[in-house]
Amino acid sequence: MFIWVFHRISGLLLILLLGIKFLTSFFLMTKAQKPDWALLLHTNPLTDTFLIVLGVYHAMYGLRTVIMDLGAKTKQRLYFWVFTGLGTVLAAALIVIYFTRDYN
Repeated sequence: MFIWVFHRISGLLLILLLGIKFLTSFFLMTKAQKPDWALLLHTNPLTDTFLIVLGVYHAMYGLRTVIMDLGAKTKQRLYFWVFTGLGTVLAAALIVIYFTRDYN
């Protein structure tokens, strides 16, 4: 039940966060003065961190759901913990890469 609810809520939040990223990028691509609010929202590390974490867990639980739909319904708890562990490792690695990258 938790995964079903999380998957629906994370999908909605991903749509919202990606919408914010797309909208602010349109304002930042202009040659005129770039709005401060768009720059603040687009370069906010908290928004990017939420995108990484929600995206990874949404994908992992989506893969779990696909496996369950293909007929592997006997080991639901095992799949939950395997995909939660994989999601945690992948999200942590991506967050470390995000915060340690150097664009200069």
